Amino acid sequence: SSSSSSQQPKTAARSSPRSSQQQQRKRKQKLTPLPMGEDHAAQPTLSITTVAADVEKADGALPSVSSMPIVAANMERAQGTEKPMPKQLTLRNAVAKTSNTISYVQVLGTGLDTGETVPTVLLFFDHRRYIFNAGEGLQRFCTEHKVKLSKIDHVFFTRVCSETAGGLPGLLLTMAGIGDTGLATQIWGPSDFQHLVNAMRTFVPNASVVHTHSFGIECHNSDKENYSSSKKRDTTPIVVLEDELVKISAIILFPSSFKRERDENTEEMQSRLQKIPRLESPQTNTEQDTSLGAGPLCDDVSVVYICELPEVKGKFDIKKAAACGIKAGPKYGKLQKGQSVISDDGERTIYPDDVLGPSSPGPIVILIDCPSVSYIPSLINSTSFPSFFAGSGKVVSCMVHLSPCNVTDCTEYQNWMMKFGDTNHIMTGQLSQNISPILKSSAKMLVKLNFICPQVFPILGFQSKQQEETPAQIIKRDSLPCLTIPAENLLKFRLRPLAALGVDGSSCLEAFNATAVLHELVTEIPEIVQACDAIREIWEGCDRRRTPILLHDDKGAAIVPVKQTEMQTIEIPVGKLDAVVHSSVDLTESKFEDLFNADSFQAVEDVPECLEGIGREEMEIVFLGTCSSQPSKYRNVSAIYVHLFNQGGILLDCGEGTYGQLKRRFGASQVNDLLVGLKCIWISHIHADHHTGLARILSVRRQLMKNLSYYEPVLVVGPKQLKRFLDAYERVEDLGMEFLDCSQTTREAETASESLVDGIEMDQVDESPKHQGNTMMGESFKRKSSNTVFSISSARKGRLVWSPSKADDRRVESESGFLKGQMQNLWQLPGFHIQMGVDIHGRQKLKTVLSSLGLESLTSVPVLHCPHAFGVVLKGKGRPSYMGKIKPGWKLVYSGDTRPCQALLDASQGATLLIHEATFDDSMLTEAVAKNHSLTKEAIDTGIAAGAYRIFLTHFSQRYPKIPVFDESYTDRTCIAFDMMTVNLADLLVLPRLMPYLKLLFRDEMIAEETLDMNE
Repeated sequence: SSSSSSQQPKTAARSSPRSSQQQQRKRKQKLTPLPMGEDHAAQPTLSITTVAADVEKADGALPSVSSMPIVAANMERAQGTEKPMPKQLTLRNAVAKTSNTISYVQVLGTGLDTGETVPTVLLFFDHRRYIFNAGEGLQRFCTEHKVKLSKIDHVFFTRVCSETAGGLPGLLLTMAGIGDTGLATQIWGPSDFQHLVNAMRTFVPNASVVHTHSFGIECHNSDKENYSSSKKRDTTPIVVLEDELVKISAIILFPSSFKRERDENTEEMQSRLQKIPRLESPQTNTEQDTSLGAGPLCDDVSVVYICELPEVKGKFDIKKAAACGIKAGPKYGKLQKGQSVISDDGERTIYPDDVLGPSSPGPIVILIDCPSVSYIPSLINSTSFPSFFAGSGKVVSCMVHLSPCNVTDCTEYQNWMMKFGDTNHIMTGQLSQNISPILKSSAKMLVKLNFICPQVFPILGFQSKQQEETPAQIIKRDSLPCLTIPAENLLKFRLRPLAALGVDGSSCLEAFNATAVLHELVTEIPEIVQACDAIREIWEGCDRRRTPILLHDDKGAAIVPVKQTEMQTIEIPVGKLDAVVHSSVDLTESKFEDLFNADSFQAVEDVPECLEGIGREEMEIVFLGTCSSQPSKYRNVSAIYVHLFNQGGILLDCGEGTYGQLKRRFGASQVNDLLVGLKCIWISHIHADHHTGLARILSVRRQLMKNLSYYEPVLVVGPKQLKRFLDAYERVEDLGMEFLDCSQTTREAETASESLVDGIEMDQVDESPKHQGNTMMGESFKRKSSNTVFSISSARKGRLVWSPSKADDRRVESESGFLKGQMQNLWQLPGFHIQMGVDIHGRQKLKTVLSSLGLESLTSVPVLHCPHAFGVVLKGKGRPSYMGKIKPGWKLVYSGDTRPCQALLDASQGATLLIHEATFDDSMLTEAVAKNHSLTKEAIDTGIAAGAYRIFLTHFSQRYPKIPVFDESYTDRTCIAFDMMTVNLADLLVLPRLMPYLKLLFRDEMIAEETLDMNE
């Protein structure tokens, strides 16, 4: 590989030693050794040792094969038989302080910079917190701005959809992990909120959703005529919650027509949904399809919340108390709390009004979510609001408008606003001319990375601004007689004490200043300027050498581009050039290569044939999330966008906030085109950090497709548990997708599918509901194949079984990576995932999608993490070379979450690019094994053993917020993934040369982390 430039900074490699005391505090886990398989010829072997004291051997001796490294793994977790002690989550029940309390409403600006979600509103009291809506990114926002999730007592939703509730699963899982017992919170939502709760139960603990409440009419049990008649729609306030601090009422808004009724493609959608591959029984499918078509969807209703604080009692008058015959003492406190007492002489009863000044009415806050103009009639015609209009006796202190600007700009809406008199109106949906990132920590890091290498770390979407307000909009807004306040991130409206009532912008952050960030960087690390110059020279040289060199014949016609590498200029001797130009001999590729000295190609790293002469619009990878478990200030959870340019794109995993990350990377103007061109989403496993952004992506894409003249559902490929979630969620909102189980995309499924369709016409396949999604059953496959793929169908799922010991079953052993008699993971046995049959229709859909994307194949690989966990292999189609031959296509491998395993190692052989999880550093083997994740060195060794050209590490623990541990295992083929990092195939050769500069950029963080390790 290419050596480092002389200008590269010299940074000492470091390790992160952990103290022995810290290691002893870690929980021990029963481990089962797994063999990695036989050594491959001319390939380095994995050097991974097992913690012998923690290994539990099964009956019978393990085979003694010294050349076969053993890797430890938590087999119970991998097979789903691990039974952790269930937590009895503690419901927050803080004692409220009613006197002298501080209270305010605050805008938590989730989505203010990108508009991907509705902002969250916090109602704050000293000892209680109430939040309204929990869109995607709420966890990350709270981490950034030090808002304590552990203090949240109640969560309310104005609508039930991904826009308002996309962050709820992550919020609940985070709270469940707080402390030894975990926390739960009260959750409130309109009408069919329970459908969302039922969908989340597939991956959220039951204890987290026990305290959920829905109110209003249940849409799915109601008659459509009742909904279509506005006279029958009840908008009477519903008292949702009343305690000593606040009374919260809900007013339900209805649109003029329901989405289910407005959807012109309803029949088409229902027909499509029936064809989605399903693993459940036909009876279950029929029931689900019927319920999907009955009544409006959950997000058809919206809620206005009215928060009324109790009146503020007058000031205690000591003189009046003395006149009433009461001396200073405990009776003063009782009177202030509103309790009556007996005078000191015992002759009369003293009431609070006798010693207190006049009371003041409590502040009132109204939160309005009117998502479209179709809700305006329900809002302005409601009989519940006149009692809050000016002059009615009640004074509304503040109204927070979550409605978008196209609604608040309507004359009818603004006339209704003015009826509230001098109320302060906070407008969260108004367009802003100066967009500032709300996640400043990650923005600051991205600006620094962009300064070093803008080609790999672009900030186009990050710098883009939303559409500015037109002059007409500005005049219309400024002409309102009511007081309107554009929402800012962390803007407060103080409610108590009454003396401070009003807007408070002291918490609002200054606009992000990228120039100041760079000035600070250059001041702290002066050497970074020289490093930037060195990288610029590398890239400019690389760009020059990518420019095609054309040879011409004597008539000036181009013959063939000269073969090049990406990092070296090829010097062609003049005599040989003349020989090429004037030769009348037919130039074959072998003769053409003979014209060059062999030494000119040996000076640089051998470039894979698939990358020779590759253009910049072949494929690029955008890392949208590189963190594990839950988002941090600097990294979002897992998501990778495979950009295939004009042909479309694929998402590999889709953690919470993926839609917002796409907007930050590409900008609002481009992201819609990307979503329309998104044709496939592949999900590795059911853990929340890999799929909770899926509903938002699908929902937005579905809305975009409605505006087009054609409809093309996106194909979601994922574990079967994910399908249960999506089926349940489609009762909340339409997603516009088709589903295919990952097990139907394995190599075994491909082999079985090819043997089935060979000689069978597809129009002869029975398409009745009885056979939908299960075109070929296991028994029929047995009759067509003599192998033992389905011999394990009678085994109990999740149990360890013994491999066959027959000599003719050696093929099964080699494919699964296990020896005879070796304890093994049932989920990884060849054929296990397709023992119920092969979905021919689903595979045909996949084939069509891949063809439209210009891909040769998508193959899922069972890995060692949890049941139904997969990695994936994407292969691009071959390209014609200059001499007419077909060059092989590129090969991308993504590990998902896994311990090192033979199946992934085999699948990664010869990969152009291996993206491998590296959750823990090399000192944390116990933790890695307990949770079935990989160490940094294990990930790199897997790539080396597989002969991968480039290895990208991702999925880092929050222990490494900015950059993981650097040590000697980082080879010259290894790169570290960052959020928003863009990797073009044409840049793969030069990317490892960035590593020393990244060490320089983050040297202060590395030193601080090492100091922390030594002090632990």
